[in-house]
Amino acid sequence: MSSRRERTLILIKPDGVKRKLVGEIVSRFEKVGLKIIAIKMLVPTKALAQRHYPSTPDWYRSVGKKLIGTYGKEKVKDPLKVGKIVKKRLCEFVSSGPVVAIVLKGPQAVDIARKIVGSTEPLKSDVGTIRGDFTVDSYKLADQEDRAVQNLVHASSSRKESKREINVWFNKKELVK
Repeated sequence: MSSRRERTLILIKPDGVKRKLVGEIVSRFEKVGLKIIAIKMLVPTKALAQRHYPSTPDWYRSVGKKLIGTYGKEKVKDPLKVGKIVKKRLCEFVSSGPVVAIVLKGPQAVDIARKIVGSTEPLKSDVGTIRGDFTVDSYKLADQEDRAVQNLVHASSSRKESKREINVWFNKKELVK
């Protein structure tokens, strides 16, 4: 698929739905010219959340290192173990309430969507991004409260990941051509 017709998955998580930010979030993607080719609201099952987040050692380590990196030398943990804890928290959070799942299509959709969303760590998100403008949560606070970080939205991190994730949330008949 060319980068002009690239697709990406966006999930407005339960905190974004609860805070009534769905319209604001969707409008930011539309304003840059990304086209919605599928959208639905659902309360994900834990099984769906489990399929959404990978279960590979590489994914666990990557997520674990990201969290550990926010602590500097305060805490030293095993990235694999931390990654598994993060996945458990993410699955619990994503399945805790309504989610709006969206497939966007357009030029460089993955990179553009990630830019609009901002850093996964809300405290590192620039003003002007969804996370930078609407959340004050952090990895440290979430970890202290034994929960997932509430960062409003998920955006696929790569073309490969977006293809896998879209297939988890949508069937081909649900995608508008």
